[in-house]
Amino acid sequence: MSEQRDRRVAWGVTWLAYATYYTGRKGFSAAKSSISRELGVSERMLGAIDAVYLTTYALGQFANGLLGDRIGARRLIGYGMLLSAGCCVAFGSVSSAAMFLICFAVNGYAQSSGWPGTTRAMAEWTTPRNRGTVMAFWATCYQVGGIAASVIAGWLLVRYGWRSAFWVPAIIIAGVAVLVLLFLKIPPRSAARAGAFLPGSSTAPAALLSPDSVSSEASLRKAAQRAVLRNPLLWFYAASYFFIKFIRYALLFWLPYYLTKRLGYAEDHAAYASTAFEAGGIAGVIAIGILSDRIARFSRSLLAATWLGALALLLLLYGWYAAHGMLTNVLILALVGAALFGPDSLISGAAAQDAGGRHAAATATGFVNGVGSIGGILEGFAVPWLTQRFGWDALFPVLVGLAVCAVLALLPALRRAPREGLVA
Repeated sequence: MSEQRDRRVAWGVTWLAYATYYTGRKGFSAAKSSISRELGVSERMLGAIDAVYLTTYALGQFANGLLGDRIGARRLIGYGMLLSAGCCVAFGSVSSAAMFLICFAVNGYAQSSGWPGTTRAMAEWTTPRNRGTVMAFWATCYQVGGIAASVIAGWLLVRYGWRSAFWVPAIIIAGVAVLVLLFLKIPPRSAARAGAFLPGSSTAPAALLSPDSVSSEASLRKAAQRAVLRNPLLWFYAASYFFIKFIRYALLFWLPYYLTKRLGYAEDHAAYASTAFEAGGIAGVIAIGILSDRIARFSRSLLAATWLGALALLLLLYGWYAAHGMLTNVLILALVGAALFGPDSLISGAAAQDAGGRHAAATATGFVNGVGSIGGILEGFAVPWLTQRFGWDALFPVLVGLAVCAVLALLPALRRAPREGLVA
């Protein structure tokens, strides 16, 4: 009973933690127009801040993926959140573009502790057979977190100014960090013996039951980390995620700005309308995760590729009809979110966890997310350049092409992928 309680606590506290991470990054997206207007920061500099953030975020994914498999999820998440909270306080307290760059550079590294840390914890408390379904509901954390963060930022922005959109989230992040440090536990050895979280194994390896289990664990972890980084399947996931994350961050970082500058929405209305993207993502994440467990003849890769094909069509529609009233805009944007966040969560979550296994789950998810974040870095430079040179209407055909590229990157992985992990 205690083990079941700890499992539910782990699922709940990691869900809350990753949702909360978004309050430390969405404030800048909502506050761009105010910062530009009040402080004279150019669109190019705003894009550069995004790019610097995503650069340290990408590098941090690789580093924290390896670190998370060494120090464990609890410390990686808890200390990473505390560092992010400090960066948010600093960002809201300065006024120069150079200081914004520095603060968000450090914040990018701090934020990168979130995905490898939380997905490692979830890999420990799930099995390959239930992982798709459990992760489907768990992965709603970054849609719900994104929605809540946008609403909070928009509300604070209008009533108390843009600086409050950084200071208040800092308090929230620090509070959740304390909860993680207090309540997130490591699965007991009994769970390993029962096969509760050792992928593809009904019994634990003999090494785990020996007196030298600590050193054996370290050896297994190092072997798993080396093996997972040589696995071609993981590289296919990462390549596809590169394009997915370019699209996702282009929309997450620029939708409020696009709705304000191109379509004439008020700043708070733009922040609220942009949440349709993440609201639709909730349905997409749950649907694709459940299907990935229940339809045994379809690999996770095939489901993701199908979703991404639908995304290309929906992005084309959004480019055509976004200006046809708020209701039309919101409805299509919700469908875009469903088609994007479904494969996003599946590839960077359950599929990467399967490939990594218990001993390299953080390494695998950190690697996929890190490569994906390189796409986000390029987005920070490409979107301002593209829109200034060709106008905002040129953005969506480019995103359509990137969605097609994401499908093509998955084609070599469409054969059924093993779900047992590379190293038990």
